[in-house]
Amino acid sequence: MKIFIIGAAGGIGSRLSTVLTARGDTVSGMIRNLAHRDRVESTGATAVFGDLIDSDAATLATAFAGHDAVVFSAGAHGTGMDKTTSIDGKGLEKAADAAHSAGVKRFVLVSAFPESGRSQQPSEGFEHYMATKKTADVYLSHTELDWLIVRPGVLLDEPGDGTVTAGLAIEHGDVRRDNVASFIAAALAEPALTGTIVELTDGTTPVADAVRQVIAGSGARLP
Repeated sequence: MKIFIIGAAGGIGSRLSTVLTARGDTVSGMIRNLAHRDRVESTGATAVFGDLIDSDAATLATAFAGHDAVVFSAGAHGTGMDKTTSIDGKGLEKAADAAHSAGVKRFVLVSAFPESGRSQQPSEGFEHYMATKKTADVYLSHTELDWLIVRPGVLLDEPGDGTVTAGLAIEHGDVRRDNVASFIAAALAEPALTGTIVELTDGTTPVADAVRQVIAGSGARLP
């Protein structure tokens, strides 16, 4: 497959790129900071400069053309509510529109688990972030794309083990970024996993099995 990752220098995007290129997929990784080029290309991907804030959908569509799937793993990462709106919100909308224009049907969005951060002191910025992520989920779910929304729990940097708990609704918990990347890679290889939202934490089920269990649970037909 040829896969375009938005947010390829991030914690999940860089790990996903490593997994995909290792199995023989071709990855284009979008960066908005040229200082991240080496990090992206060290995963085996080709770095592509782009900016979700300044680029329009037509420009993004040109970059997406010829790919089989787009993975959106970008985020403002606490740089302010304006950036959250521009990247996590409007940026996702532009990317989804661009994928449609470019004829790229498969679109995977890394979103947010609804309970994430609820044990912390509420803040205006956090509430804005969660509202923006929900609006982005709604927008993508109303497109004609073969979309998949993945909502990981609290993200950890410890090495993953390739086992998770995944489902349409599960208890909140931690998940290692390695395991999120492995799950998305397995999901990209299963075109039947589409049109659904998957909550994801660490667990005991190998990612390939977890993907197929979600497909069966959503009522889709396995090949």
